[in-house]
Amino acid sequence: MARSKSSKQWLNEHVNDVYVKRAQNDGYRSRASYKLLELIEKDKLVRPGMVTMDLGSAPGGWSQVLAPIVGDKGRVIASDILPMDAMAGVDFIQGDFTEDEVFDEIMAKLDNAPVDLVVSDMAPNISGVNAADQASSMYLVELALDMARQVLKQNGSFVAKVFQGAGYEEYLKDVRSSFNKVLIRKPDASRPRSREVYVVAKGFKG
Repeated sequence: MARSKSSKQWLNEHVNDVYVKRAQNDGYRSRASYKLLELIEKDKLVRPGMVTMDLGSAPGGWSQVLAPIVGDKGRVIASDILPMDAMAGVDFIQGDFTEDEVFDEIMAKLDNAPVDLVVSDMAPNISGVNAADQASSMYLVELALDMARQVLKQNGSFVAKVFQGAGYEEYLKDVRSSFNKVLIRKPDASRPRSREVYVVAKGFKG
C-alpha cells in the first residue's frame, strides 16, 4: 500500500530525528523521555521517595525516567490500554483507568499512598480529521485531570500533554481552578510543527 505524503514526511522526520537516535543510544524506549527529562529539570518535579503515576505509559519512556529518580523508596504506578514490557521499579496496570475494575486495581496498588505527581503523555489514535482528533485529545487530558484530582495529595503536581485548539483555553482555566501555579512548556524534543504543549501544574489545592 502506498504511503500518504504526511506519513512519508513523518517517517523521514522520525528516521532523521536527533532525539530518536539519542533514545536508541541512551536505551530509552521513546524519544518522549527527553520531554519529561527537560520538564523535570526546569520545574523540579521529581525527588527521591515520591509516589508518581504515569497515565498512558506505553511503551514506557516516561516511567523509565521516573523510576530511577524516585528510587527504591519511591513508587511509579503506570497504566495504559496498550501492553507495556515490565520495568524495574514500575507497577504496571493494563486497561482503561476510567473503568471501575482498572481504577480499583490502580487504587489497590497505591494502597492509600497519596500521590505526589501525576503525568500524562496520552494522545488519541489520529484519524486525520482535525476537529475529531482535537476533541479526542481534549477528552483524554480531561480524564487525566480527573484522575489527578482523585489521587493527588495537597501541593502535588500534574503534567499533561495538551494539543492547542478547540477546548484548550477552557481546559487551562479548569486546571488553574485546582492548582496554585500553571505553566505551559514546549520542550526541545517536541517537534516544532506539532501543536502539542505540556501543562505543568503545581500546588494542588486538594
